[in-house]
Amino acid sequence: MANFSVNRWYITFLFSAVGLLVGLKELPVNAQEKLYNPIPMPSNSEIADKLTDKDIPTGEGGFARDYAVQLEEGDQVAIDLTSDDFDSIIMLLAADGSTVAENDDGPDGSTNSLLFARITEPGSYIVRVRAFGETGSGNFKLKLTRLRPVKSVTLRVRQFLLDGNRQDRTASPVTSNQGPVIGFQS
Repeated sequence: MANFSVNRWYITFLFSAVGLLVGLKELPVNAQEKLYNPIPMPSNSEIADKLTDKDIPTGEGGFARDYAVQLEEGDQVAIDLTSDDFDSIIMLLAADGSTVAENDDGPDGSTNSLLFARITEPGSYIVRVRAFGETGSGNFKLKLTRLRPVKSVTLRVRQFLLDGNRQDRTASPVTSNQGPVIGFQS
């Protein structure tokens, strides 16, 4: 009789273990569903959105919201993030998760963020919106602008001098240490 109880216990244990292993084997299949879905970001248009506690935890007590954008080699981008509700931080991340550029406070002295970056590798990038500190959330506006170089222009200028004579000159854009200016050539 004792032998029968041991066999029944052994069979119950064996079937339970096999059932558990079969169940565990199926878990990775269900776990492969994609949970991370950054929001597609159209370029040259403004997005009005909201950062909440339902967004991505940063591990620093706050939350982040990610936007996916395709950029080309040589692109120069300006990313502007404004919020009246929280102190914003903007990040541009490469496909491998490395930080390409980051900005906390913009040049205007506010807590808004403005980031400039030159893209050296084509591909998918992530624009990450997050708040400085642990409790930041609220409405924000986000805009990515692709900056394009200005085409070279040459102007013919007719200058009338004080003595009544006229003089034709050529004006063309040149770069100085203070930015682009118009230079005149005689």
